[in-house]
Amino acid sequence: MIDHITIGVANFARSTAFYDQVCAPLGVSRLITMTEDGVDIAGYGDTQPWLWLVAERPTTGLLHVALRAPNRTSVDGFHAAAIAAGGMDNGAPGLRPHYHPDYYAAFVQDPDGHNIKAVCHSPQAPTQPK
Repeated sequence: MIDHITIGVANFARSTAFYDQVCAPLGVSRLITMTEDGVDIAGYGDTQPWLWLVAERPTTGLLHVALRAPNRTSVDGFHAAAIAAGGMDNGAPGLRPHYHPDYYAAFVQDPDGHNIKAVCHSPQAPTQPK
């Protein structure tokens, strides 16, 4: 199990603005902002920070982060928030049955070009009869 992940970002203000919006539909928020040894740091999480952004040595190369969403509506909200925040679409919300029948995900690229995904593994709730 992963305890936390740290991503180096090129523009701290731009990246925190993006992640503030993108994380909200998933029930995740910025829990801490600080400066340590002259480096700006932000920690995102639900009850404790587990996704960290640092304004130092931007992460380069392939980076793919999948954030667990509580339901499919949250995946949709994540994608919409990411696009509104300036992210690039990298896969619209939808089922990815090649992973498993209930794999519902959306992919975006963050301001530094990293592939960030929201995924829900739960089956769609049945429609209530009227």
